[in-house]
Amino acid sequence: MRRASLVLLSRLNRCKTPTPLLPRAPTSPIYSAPSSSPPTSAPYSAAAINILAATSKEPSSSQRKLKERPELAEAFESARTAEDKLHVFKDMEAVYSERELGLASLKLALKLDEEGEDPEMVLTYATRALNIFDAEDEMPGLPVAMALQLLGSVSLSLNKFSESLGYLNRARRVLRKLEEEEGVSEGDVKSVLHSVHLLLANVKNATGRREEALENLEKCLEIVEATAEEGSEEVATANRDLAEANASLLNFKVALPYGLKALEIHRDRLGNNSVEVAHDRRLLGVIYTGLEMHQKALEQNQLAQKVLKHWGMSSDVLRAEIDAANIQIALGKYDEAINTLKAVVQRTGKDSETRALVFVSMGKALCSQEKLPDARRCLEMACGILDKKEKEKPIDVAEAYMEISMLYESMNQFETAITLLKRTLNMLEKVPEEQASEGSVSARIGWLLLLTGKAQQAIPYLESAAEVMKECFGSKHFGVAYIYNNLGAAYLELGRSQSAAQMFAVAKEIMDVDLGPHHPDSIEACQNLSKAYTAIGSYALASEFQQQAVSALESHGPSVEDELREAKRLLADIQKKARGGGGSSNEPSTKALPLPTGRRQAPGNPATEKHS
Repeated sequence: MRRASLVLLSRLNRCKTPTPLLPRAPTSPIYSAPSSSPPTSAPYSAAAINILAATSKEPSSSQRKLKERPELAEAFESARTAEDKLHVFKDMEAVYSERELGLASLKLALKLDEEGEDPEMVLTYATRALNIFDAEDEMPGLPVAMALQLLGSVSLSLNKFSESLGYLNRARRVLRKLEEEEGVSEGDVKSVLHSVHLLLANVKNATGRREEALENLEKCLEIVEATAEEGSEEVATANRDLAEANASLLNFKVALPYGLKALEIHRDRLGNNSVEVAHDRRLLGVIYTGLEMHQKALEQNQLAQKVLKHWGMSSDVLRAEIDAANIQIALGKYDEAINTLKAVVQRTGKDSETRALVFVSMGKALCSQEKLPDARRCLEMACGILDKKEKEKPIDVAEAYMEISMLYESMNQFETAITLLKRTLNMLEKVPEEQASEGSVSARIGWLLLLTGKAQQAIPYLESAAEVMKECFGSKHFGVAYIYNNLGAAYLELGRSQSAAQMFAVAKEIMDVDLGPHHPDSIEACQNLSKAYTAIGSYALASEFQQQAVSALESHGPSVEDELREAKRLLADIQKKARGGGGSSNEPSTKALPLPTGRRQAPGNPATEKHS
């Protein structure tokens, strides 16, 4: 947020306070515009030094303070570095009252932040400024909002997420009131409000609340479109941010128009051969891939590569070529993908992260061709490189490990997949802003343990995942429902039928609202709940929920004939038990569901494929 601090500092120079900081004598105000004379190497102006050095007639203490105040004020405004401002501020403390130092303390904090000084020092002066402002009943709202914005920014950099949210939400409330007041610069308010919403998005992303962050990014775009020139860089950046955020949540249809708008603006402003256009095209390649429009994705990728090669951006070219290979894999062009990757690997360093990513993609292609021994060798080579990067780039390595573990899953090497995910979890636990990823990995470990018959070992991972995901997304998020479903499956396997029924009930309630009662996973949760009540002996409830599952399946038509036939058989079996009959010995299996990687995936999407 260094650039934001610079912008806020320039706006703060225009802030006026209704309470005079100096006596009503003809002296210069402390926050007049910076002097136009060139800065000196000393922290004070020449005039201030002359007054401080005068000894011909020793004035009284109060007279000396009155003379020093305007010169210190001028010196503070003229200081060009944080160090110089800090020197002057220390002397100002001797001649100004605490309440008079509010704006100076905020300006100093902003300058320290702009120059990348110790965030704890920034926090100290920003907090001091806010405390002074809060003590003043008539303090203008804009400096208060700016102090809150800075405190939110610094708290985020210190991973104090809760404190950051508190400051930023209060700043937003202050700014909303200012928008309704007359005589307040709308441009200044909008500028600070934009910065606040952008920070809120960053905090929410850091704590895994990525869907909530979208709302703040949408507000950022709205503000920019209202205040910036049409077709400006600010508008392009805001559109790209929204495209990236939606793509990360697999909302590809929503992301596409934002990505296209960013490309259009950059192309009009900078021409087809600009680096910004190349980055937009790479992003569009990801979006088109997500939409399974692979040919369009490949076209965007090739255009991006052309520009990146023109500018000699070799590392970006290599990453783009890996992206191209992954698109070729999605198209089923495995041999072409492998040839592309072989060409890339020749231009990578022996222990480079890029080389590891090449081997991951090559493993994916070979796995798709069912050349499993060759695929495993590629993945082992990738892990050998990534092992050395764990401390240096934990997030990048964690993402690679997650992808590798899924490839091992597809080869039915579950123990290897679990081992990799446990290593991933250990890394993510040390990175506070990756809390959501931590919860997702913990959930997947629990699911795999459950899948391999280790229900007792699965429970701690699933319980931990549920707590983390509730904290990140709220207790009613669809991802939490999947974890509760799997906890229910684990409890049922261990004979804890009552606990299982409670977990399945929560899962069904969330899924019915978030996914809809006819979604395949909602139907599975309903049947799992029926199974739990059957185990308890509550046949009336079991029959009721199984009937709901049958009705939901009937709405899908001929595509689910086999599933409907089995659901009806189970319903008849429950009804027979309710009448005192023995029922079938062919007990239905309880479905464990992997945590999906996207929101509201359509039936049949790999993100929600179920494994029995």
